[in-house]
Amino acid sequence: MAHTLESESRKLLGRLRDTMAEDAAGQARLDKITHLTADSMGTEVCSIYLFRDADTLELCATQGLNAAAVHQTRMKLGEGLVGRVARSGKTVNAADAPSEPGFRFMPETGEEIYSSFLGVPIQRLGEKLGVLVVQSKQARQFSDDEIYALEVVAMVLAEMTELGAFVGEGAAMEKRHTQAVLFRGSTGQEGATMGHVWLHEPRVVVTNLVADDPETELTRLQEAVDRLRVSVDQMLAGASIGEGDQVEVLEAYRMFANSKGWLRRMEEDIGRGLSAEAAVEKEQSQTRARMSQVTDGYLRERLHDLDDLSNRLLRILTGQGRETGSEMPENPILVARNIGPGDLLDYNRKLRGVVLEEGSVGSHAVIVARALAIPLIINAERITNEALNGDQILVDGDQGIVHLRPDDTVVNAFRDKLAMQAKAQERYSSIREAECVSADGQRIHLLMNAGLMADLPSLTSSGAEGVGLFRTELQFLVRNKMPKRTELAEIYARVLDAAGGKRVVFRTLDIGSDKVLPYMKPTEEPNPALGWRAIRVALDRPGVMRMQLQALIRAANGRPLTLMFPFIAQYEEFIHARAELEKVMAREQKLGHTVPERVEIGTMLETPSLAYAPQRFFDEVEFVSIGGNDLKQFFFAADRENERVRRRYDTLNQSFLSFLRLVVERCETSNTPLSFCGEDAGRPVEALCLAAMGIRTLSMRPASIGPVKSLLMRYRLSEIRDVIEEAFARGEQSVRGPVMDYLRDNS
Repeated sequence: MAHTLESESRKLLGRLRDTMAEDAAGQARLDKITHLTADSMGTEVCSIYLFRDADTLELCATQGLNAAAVHQTRMKLGEGLVGRVARSGKTVNAADAPSEPGFRFMPETGEEIYSSFLGVPIQRLGEKLGVLVVQSKQARQFSDDEIYALEVVAMVLAEMTELGAFVGEGAAMEKRHTQAVLFRGSTGQEGATMGHVWLHEPRVVVTNLVADDPETELTRLQEAVDRLRVSVDQMLAGASIGEGDQVEVLEAYRMFANSKGWLRRMEEDIGRGLSAEAAVEKEQSQTRARMSQVTDGYLRERLHDLDDLSNRLLRILTGQGRETGSEMPENPILVARNIGPGDLLDYNRKLRGVVLEEGSVGSHAVIVARALAIPLIINAERITNEALNGDQILVDGDQGIVHLRPDDTVVNAFRDKLAMQAKAQERYSSIREAECVSADGQRIHLLMNAGLMADLPSLTSSGAEGVGLFRTELQFLVRNKMPKRTELAEIYARVLDAAGGKRVVFRTLDIGSDKVLPYMKPTEEPNPALGWRAIRVALDRPGVMRMQLQALIRAANGRPLTLMFPFIAQYEEFIHARAELEKVMAREQKLGHTVPERVEIGTMLETPSLAYAPQRFFDEVEFVSIGGNDLKQFFFAADRENERVRRRYDTLNQSFLSFLRLVVERCETSNTPLSFCGEDAGRPVEALCLAAMGIRTLSMRPASIGPVKSLLMRYRLSEIRDVIEEAFARGEQSVRGPVMDYLRDNS
């Protein structure tokens, strides 16, 4: 019986292939497919519904329903049984369709005489394209074999839709990858740019869906799987023992590559008439569909592993490697599902921007993009399914918006925005060398954040007075193994050389939470942002900290050195961290190495608790830098990686500004220099308010220095302070409105 079913399946696929090969218009092909499918399934009706937009399905072809309803019948996502299949991505098999929840008659189709209903989604790699339906007058439940047969037809439809086989009149049959598409994501790095798509992993195109010789295809699949297993074993053998995350991923790869169930399902698909490539992609599409329903983060990552493994297998079968022979387009903007810091750095400064389907505001890719000073958008869902190499793309990192293949009106408006920004940058260049002094004579120091050698030229071009934060973790994140002390010393020495005597604040290693080193064993924590991270890791495992401190001391080679400990939550942690530095200094002197002429020791204030530390802390610490990004999430109990909550809370909220005023007062009492480091320091209005509250040193990305300096020099801080205090007195939740009103009235 199984052999008979496989034979019938191959016959249907063969007839579908012949239909595809005919020189016919897209509508004629769809009509022929509905006829073939209904005949093969023994049903009176077969209908194909395709999406005309993200929320609307359109009847595009039918055998058995009223022909006049084609391209006239439309339904919203979730409407009726067809809409239910489209929304859920799951099969609906109903013997008595009218009694099903949500059933809705479409009177113009004449379907009221049909009782049974079988609908399967038409989808490709997680992207929903439409719904394939068969109906019959007889009330019957369709068998698993019949469901499978319809799924195979739907898979062929999805592939041929991707290849443009059904192009015709109307929105539902427009050629794919030609329409303008707007994606709304989240800002990873601000800025705006325009250019052309460069896919980090070009999609594999499968053109031979149907095969006549199952034995040949089974042999091809087995040989490809054997090659895949060997390559995974080689990768695992090449990973060093300490590469915890990497080894875990590769072990998952090996588990999937050796999965009998995974291979069996693909072999069954080949037995029913699919080519080896089509069998792999069918299994991959079904995995993607399952993945979209999974909420468990760990399981989603493992399903991603299987997805990546399928791509590797497809590349072996088709010979389509990552290197497609295409040349990187002019002004390339990288589009990827996700990307590691090392891969992103490999592009150097060729990229104009980056757009990711996934990612988080604290991810490694975002950290590198900030260091490269290029706009980055994360969580742009489905963009890798839609974009093609060379497509025009506009990236608005300020708004978290991506325009793919935009029309001329959007392009012209975007060019106007870029021209205005360029004009503003010219204006800022005229004040680059000027000291930042407010209209009432208050001096504000503007510093830049950095993390790579490539950042240092911005010290001159931006007008920054120094580096308020040098993120030392980047040198650890972009490697597959722990960097050597000599390597770090050379890097830090080059940083100090490039700074040309300007002050550089080196933050010691800030790992944990969202910054997990690929070669350190990860720790499972329910709340990693509140867990074992930064100075806590350093004090519990002081070996790495001592190695880094030695590298910094040797890099200084007698020059002044400024160090800052991250995530200090209480005075005791500062004491222990400082004691570690003193031990390292004493050892370096004993070894005969030149020590810095002076070491300035500060901390980042990222937890509210440190503001209430004993007075001795403020008397002993040599400077304090408010880490605004982390401080805000802890102050408001709002995870900065959670888009639902992180934007609910305003930096200019009265409670937050009142807390900052407390920090200012404590530092003033002990005459401790205070700075603010974080995204808000680079936002002109926020920077103006921070300066008015008494924080006179701000550290930000280089591109923000010009706009911030321009605004600070135009207004009297005393008057801004009065506006803030008056808003406090009125009990206003945020001072943003009153400050903006003042700026408008006094522009």
